[in-house]
Amino acid sequence: MKRVLTTLFLLSSLVIAAQPNYNFSTMKREKLGRGIVAVRENSKDVFVSWRYLSSDPMNVGFNVYRDGIKLTKEPIVKGTFFRDSDSNSEKKNYTVKPVIQGKESEELSGSYTLPANAPVGYINIPLDKPADGVTPDVQKYTYSPNDASVGDVDGDGQYEIILKWDPSNAHDNAHNGYTGNVYFDCYRLNGEKLWRIDLGKNIRAGAHYTQFMVFDLDGDNKAEVVMKTSDGTVDGKGQIIGNANADYRSESGRILTGSEYLTVFNGQTGAAMSTIDYVPQRGDLMGWGDDHANRSDRYLACVAYLDGVHPSVVMCRGYYTRTVLAAFDWNGKELKNRWTFDSNIPGNEGYAGQGNHNLRVGDVDGDGCDEIIYGACAIDNNGKGLYTTGMGHGDAMHMTAFDPSSKELQVWDCHENHRDGSSFRDARTGKVIFQVKSSVDVGRAMAADIDPWNPGVEMWSLESGGIRNFKGGVVNPDKKTLPVNSAVWWDGDLLRELLDKITISKYYWNEGECRPLFVADGCSWNNGTKSTPCLQGDIVGDWREEVLLRTSDNTALRLYVSTIPTEYRFHTFLEDPVYRISIATQNVAYNQPTQPGFYFGPDLKGIFRGYDFILNK
Repeated sequence: MKRVLTTLFLLSSLVIAAQPNYNFSTMKREKLGRGIVAVRENSKDVFVSWRYLSSDPMNVGFNVYRDGIKLTKEPIVKGTFFRDSDSNSEKKNYTVKPVIQGKESEELSGSYTLPANAPVGYINIPLDKPADGVTPDVQKYTYSPNDASVGDVDGDGQYEIILKWDPSNAHDNAHNGYTGNVYFDCYRLNGEKLWRIDLGKNIRAGAHYTQFMVFDLDGDNKAEVVMKTSDGTVDGKGQIIGNANADYRSESGRILTGSEYLTVFNGQTGAAMSTIDYVPQRGDLMGWGDDHANRSDRYLACVAYLDGVHPSVVMCRGYYTRTVLAAFDWNGKELKNRWTFDSNIPGNEGYAGQGNHNLRVGDVDGDGCDEIIYGACAIDNNGKGLYTTGMGHGDAMHMTAFDPSSKELQVWDCHENHRDGSSFRDARTGKVIFQVKSSVDVGRAMAADIDPWNPGVEMWSLESGGIRNFKGGVVNPDKKTLPVNSAVWWDGDLLRELLDKITISKYYWNEGECRPLFVADGCSWNNGTKSTPCLQGDIVGDWREEVLLRTSDNTALRLYVSTIPTEYRFHTFLEDPVYRISIATQNVAYNQPTQPGFYFGPDLKGIFRGYDFILNK
């Protein structure tokens, strides 16, 4: 079964209207290029796709050229892809030019060079793997690519990759032990390395210690990189932050004392542009709940449009007990603290212990400014508490518009307290819409529109009693074969596919089970049982999402691009602030998949009234 639109290209222009109440005429967003990508579909065919931008006229068409030769007989007006079936293994350059009122536009065009003998289905990005090391207690360790983010660091409208290298002895906060240094690299998609940052011996390696935000914070069309640093951090230019000789590691391998900084790095050069004291400082460890930093060194971070115009970076500390969020603005010269929220402040006590291993950002109350969904609580754009449900800490959380007939955002969350199980709530007020209680720690939850016969986005968790709809009804009580870690728009219809380890699966609603659709042979996943890629999201090409994985030998990244034709043409998800920020925060602690600030799926008619669907069975 599939649903098609009589006027597909007209529909996409209305996506902006379905979002929370942002003022796009004043909001400072990144300047996106055409995002052209070309990958081999097989030994003969090359699949070319590109972005359809909100700045494009409704009736824009596109011409495709290979090495200066026009390949399209008529401008493409449906879909944003082209299959070149008269190709060979040689290097070639593809150019896409928009056609507006019969005239080609050079200004809005873009190009991509496909290397000779390119692999099938992905872009190969060779890496400069850090050298192996030895800890003070003479334990050897190696390196592997871990979480990644993207940002346009040089202002050309195309994304670069910012990659974290984790040592093999990275530790959870609950465990003792030395770790190797954490490194960050910046790569172009062709494998050119722009810089490397060494966080030094005074930043411990692990999923909860280093949250890095990549975003254009000052509006110069070039992304910055913001993260926690300490004495001995070496920037991309080789300059040392603070005291190069300081070593704060204890005999247990933990870092319980010493300087804590927040640094803004130049995304193009890796140079440290500003370093200030981290907010808040650790202070008395017991004030966070223990004496060995298992509570105090739990960090989160995000980007948020707190004034509705400029993106701010928010650095967070603590969620099991004391919770602190500190918002900063970067004007290109200095970091200024916009506000700090602290659960220790009288009146905020109910916000202690409510944070997740991740967070979500979006305008949930319709004021045009972003709020921060911090697990079971929410912080308003002004740094005041918005609400708290009191359900406590959890491992996974999803926020989007689940109901096709409404623009309101909802939150699907799971909880660790052996009581509250999984809950579905209104993101604006915190009101619980439905709840599936459980006496166990519910460690996974997922939300994706996978069933075209059930309206809206479906959701499930390890203890949800099956797949549920946004009213709490059970759509399918048997979810044993359903992955619960990540998701991706891949095959070209409006349903979402499920991503787990190196496999993309399709849910067959008529049979109630998932079956593999694509397997990234030769690759490995990250973060243990979380089974996540380095990154997933709409990074290049059309509206669908790509998957960035490391090779099993840790020498390269592969950016997998769908080569399945799609009849739909939508504006890139990247133009939705909720979605774009969900890419920026995906790497935070326990990675969560992207989600837009509007409903997206086969029930689009609920939002886009006036455009008819044709249902073909």
